[in-house]
Amino acid sequence: MKPQPLSRPPILNPPTAWGLVFIGAIALSLYQTGIWRQDILNPGGFSLLGRFLQASLQPELSLEFLQLTLEATLTTLAYAVCGTFLSVVLGIIGGIFTSEVWWLAVSPGAIERHPSKIWVSLRGLLAVPRAIHEMLWGLFFVNIWGLDPLVAILAIALPFGAVVAKVFAEILDETPRQPLITLLNSGVAPLTVFLYTLIPQAFLNLLSYTFYRFECSIRSAAVLGIIGAGGLGYEIFLSLQSLRYQQLWTFFYALFILNGIVDLSSAWLRDRLGCSSRLDLNADHGSTSQRGFYPRDPLITLAGIGGVLLIPFCFWYVHPDFTQLWSPRTGKLLVDAITVSFPPDISWEQLPELVRLSTQTLSMSILAIALAGMGGILLSFPATRNFFLPGGLLNPSRHGRGRGEKIWVWITFLLTRAILLVCRAIPAPIWALVALFILFPGILPGAIALGLHNLGILGRLMAEVTENLPQPPLQALKAQGTPAALVFLYGVLPMTLPRFLAYILYRWEVCMRETVIVGLVGAGGLGRLLSEQLSSFDAPGIVTTIACLIMLTILVDWVSGISRRAWR
Repeated sequence: MKPQPLSRPPILNPPTAWGLVFIGAIALSLYQTGIWRQDILNPGGFSLLGRFLQASLQPELSLEFLQLTLEATLTTLAYAVCGTFLSVVLGIIGGIFTSEVWWLAVSPGAIERHPSKIWVSLRGLLAVPRAIHEMLWGLFFVNIWGLDPLVAILAIALPFGAVVAKVFAEILDETPRQPLITLLNSGVAPLTVFLYTLIPQAFLNLLSYTFYRFECSIRSAAVLGIIGAGGLGYEIFLSLQSLRYQQLWTFFYALFILNGIVDLSSAWLRDRLGCSSRLDLNADHGSTSQRGFYPRDPLITLAGIGGVLLIPFCFWYVHPDFTQLWSPRTGKLLVDAITVSFPPDISWEQLPELVRLSTQTLSMSILAIALAGMGGILLSFPATRNFFLPGGLLNPSRHGRGRGEKIWVWITFLLTRAILLVCRAIPAPIWALVALFILFPGILPGAIALGLHNLGILGRLMAEVTENLPQPPLQALKAQGTPAALVFLYGVLPMTLPRFLAYILYRWEVCMRETVIVGLVGAGGLGRLLSEQLSSFDAPGIVTTIACLIMLTILVDWVSGISRRAWR
């Protein structure tokens, strides 16, 4: 029988088409910045930037100031712990009720009559709180409850709860269902089947994502300090406004240490439990290895007890007044806020300006994620433990070729990890204020600020992808004497690139939400308009601007989802 010739895949396939679309979007976004039509550099700001960088070598270290720094650090940690706890509670409830598999288990007849309408409608409702950034929630709650710690906790819990619900629902839907279907057909109650088959399989993925969300909460707690909620973000913002750079760097170092401790603790716990990654995209959620998951491990037990005790301690430390949730005054203020804000200010005269600013905001997010994605990919490999270090993928020798080379690769590894930590630890609004030292206001400083912040996050996530690569294919290539460059091109890159692209598109959704917070400090886009409306107490205009941001976030979410599926 004559063998059939292999057919060449079409040049313009869906992944290639999406790649061309994004390249064109980046080019148009660069044009939006006006870098070819106007001055973007502010020469007078270089002296301020020099003073800012010089102060990093002389932080304020007086005993009284260090005590203030410790109190601010504990406040930031407490906000993150409390907000994460409530968001996970909300996320578990929302994730179960917005998953397809829940409705399949509880009411299969409803699925047959109304396929996908039930959970899709519920997920659509969760898109609204998810699209509104926690800083906007904080500004809204401040008008209701003042500067009570309840503001920061709920500002984290509500949007993060919606995000957790979405991810948890996706994890549950992608978990293998065969045991669930088998028990359902045997007549076991649907709720019992759900709790004893699906949840145990998805547990490690759910737990791993909870660790990732806690790290995000640390950064959000710092951002919320800018609106007066207290903690490190509040102290950083005050020091930056008063140009006290020595004090500013002390707070920065405290933020670096806090993020570093959380990062290392999370990595250690996930390693002991067998959770390979913080965020598992484009992977089989049902196949997470349970190696290393030891329920009777004394260290895991001790860590669990510590975590359980930490939650009530944090609530006690910041003592939020939860009675305000059901007080008559809160109800009256909410009614007044809704009455003043509706109907939104929608007029044909404002439509061109809203379209222009929405386009700027979208361009800012595209440039930010392009910078973060390319920088994250480049920095992720030297930040990986199993890449350039002795015994790694591209350095198979256990001892290195020489003492000098061994020291050099370790310095590169630690320096790259430090750069990624600094980038993600400093909040995006602070990066925007630093960029505005030397750049004129516009979408470019906002894009740079968001790009740097998300570069640190993406670089760390991508490094974990490389660290968790399956070893047999790579070892087979090396055993055949394949050069290191070819091992990278034909072994490492094909296995990592799809996951990298998935992470980039996922963070693009987050970048879209974060454009508002850099816009509030003068970086352009809809955030700048929102800042003006907040200053003038224009409530109907604020609702209109937030509605535009929600629609943009939903658009980015939709495009991201389609393109992720095309590249999967």
